[in-house]
Amino acid sequence: MATLFDDHPDPRPDAVIAPGAVWLPGFLDLRQQAWLADRFREWAAGPVPARAAEIHGKPMSVRTVCLGWHWRPYEYTRTAIDVNGNPVLPFPDWLARLGRSAVAAAAAVEGGGGGGGRASSSTPVREYAPDAALANWYDADARMGMHQDRDEVSRAPVVSLSIGDSCTFRFGNADTRNRPYRDLVLESGDVFVFGGPSRLAYHGVTAIHPGTAPAGCGLAAGRINITLRETGLGQLA
Repeated sequence: MATLFDDHPDPRPDAVIAPGAVWLPGFLDLRQQAWLADRFREWAAGPVPARAAEIHGKPMSVRTVCLGWHWRPYEYTRTAIDVNGNPVLPFPDWLARLGRSAVAAAAAVEGGGGGGGRASSSTPVREYAPDAALANWYDADARMGMHQDRDEVSRAPVVSLSIGDSCTFRFGNADTRNRPYRDLVLESGDVFVFGGPSRLAYHGVTAIHPGTAPAGCGLAAGRINITLRETGLGQLA
């Protein structure tokens, strides 16, 4: 599917990977990718720097900066209590609109229609309201183990944006970290949406492919991954 801003549609077809999980290759054009890369640099220079969260006392190889809500295993807070205690940057309206456009595109691929479609979950597209983003930085050696995104109260879809070097993304099932799973190569500009039956599917990044970032994407090396979530925690604000 061509994006509204791209005169040269990606030749790779959109695909339903599992019920509720939709891959949108080339959803972001180079101009949009470079603009998002600049926003990431601004966020990382903000009140809470990008940091490697610790899981069971071990730092992750990925460095994360958060918007809207600060995530740490296994909790969301308004302040970065495990970094410097500062409030995180607000979640911007434009990022919510981008998330809704991705959810609408996923709905169309699944046959659910446009703005009133169901978009990989029971939440109508027009009501999708992400309020948190985890912006992750991967260098050539970074990985992400198989995990579920289950710290949110809401089970609205997760929208994942890729910029920079390609990665091998492993998308599995909701019951186990083991098979069945499927390995996909996500390229710069790709978007992946998962909700509904796939909302709690285990997923991870098994490899980064150095030297694959396209010219003009805003990164010479490395990968930025921005995931949008609806926390369902608004009443605690």
